[in-house]
Amino acid sequence: MAVLLSPSAGRGRARAVAEPVLAALRDAGLRPRVLPAATPADAERQAADAVAAGTGAVVAVGGDGAAHAALQAVAGTRTPLAVVPAGTGNDLALALGTPADPVAAARAAAADLLAGDVRDLDAGRTGGRWWATVLCCGFDSAVTDRADRLRWPRGPRRYDLAILAELARLRPREVGLVLDGVASTLPVTLIAVGNTAWYGGGMRICPDADPADGLLDVTVVGPVSRRELVATRPRLTAGTHVEHPAVTVHRAARVELAGAGLTTYADGEPVAPLPAVTECVAGALTVIGTGRRGSPMIR
Repeated sequence: MAVLLSPSAGRGRARAVAEPVLAALRDAGLRPRVLPAATPADAERQAADAVAAGTGAVVAVGGDGAAHAALQAVAGTRTPLAVVPAGTGNDLALALGTPADPVAAARAAAADLLAGDVRDLDAGRTGGRWWATVLCCGFDSAVTDRADRLRWPRGPRRYDLAILAELARLRPREVGLVLDGVASTLPVTLIAVGNTAWYGGGMRICPDADPADGLLDVTVVGPVSRRELVATRPRLTAGTHVEHPAVTVHRAARVELAGAGLTTYADGEPVAPLPAVTECVAGALTVIGTGRRGSPMIR
């Protein structure tokens, strides 16, 4: 199996757990091969080469960024993906019910692979890019975009500064939204398109999203004040923000978004500027090492 290691994930946590994870895979009788990728582009290319060469699985050790890179290689194939959570944000692992301990996650992936116990889930596809968790545009994507451009400060405070900057210029954006052919134009603060429920390190932006129903959940947050936005964000952890009168939730297999000056992000990574078309591709992703059916993590 190919092991895609993100050495910077989790502020070095992925590097720290690498050897115990590899040992767990070897103890199970597998032959892990580390992909020595230095950049996301390298990671995607090497993972694609491993899949083309017939690797038994791709194991992403890190956060959602590592999983996103691996996804570009495995989606649409029968090669399974395993996620070993060792990043700052582990939303895909959370959605899949993957054990939180990296060594336990590696053992679960090995057991599933050897037993042939795989699960087929949906994946999103936008502008030629695959994604597994949530695609967003609006306030949250603007925050991420600004944070990526900042060179100071480092760490979480960079995002705090980006949030403050975007709050200062908060205004509704006019977005064209087409859901399975039904079009509307509306002012929004943000739109989140969910294959799974979680984004941003454990926030349930699309609380009822099911990655095996062939549909995407679309959470639309309409115009809100700065105070309302700040007050509502803590409710994302419980998913109760959908009760706010400015929030509506929809479901569709195809989502078209159009708007000036907006970029979509998915799995925490930049995907495509608007206009963009997103489709739910049923059964495009094969996974191992997840929670069993009936787990509260997956409906």
